[in-house]
Amino acid sequence: QVQLVESGGGLVQAGGSLRLSCAASGSISGINVMGWYRQAPGKQREQRELVASITSGGRTNYADSVKGRFAISRDNAKNTVYLQMNNLKPEDTAVYYCEAFITTILSMSGRSWGQGTQVTVSS
Repeated sequence: QVQLVESGGGLVQAGGSLRLSCAASGSISGINVMGWYRQAPGKQREQRELVASITSGGRTNYADSVKGRFAISRDNAKNTVYLQMNNLKPEDTAVYYCEAFITTILSMSGRSWGQGTQVTVSS
């Protein structure tokens, strides 16, 4: 059993900052890619967009809309990924989901999702 727990969402004014955290726990053997997705208001689950991702080796990838404003990082020892969000805009308002590709101690691999954390940016 694997669990991802997010924290750090909230309400912030445009131009402000927030830091999201996501900790993975359970029978984990290894974690490959970890990332953050977001689902904007009125969008379906299938329309979640990738915000940023990071490999176990530290290679990062960002959506064009957040480049230069958001920074993803991870602590492999703690199985935790972070998303530092600066200069937030109202269009960043969404539910943010943590996602990770995890291999368990029973050698089963697959994608796991967190429960989501709300980020609301007021203008």
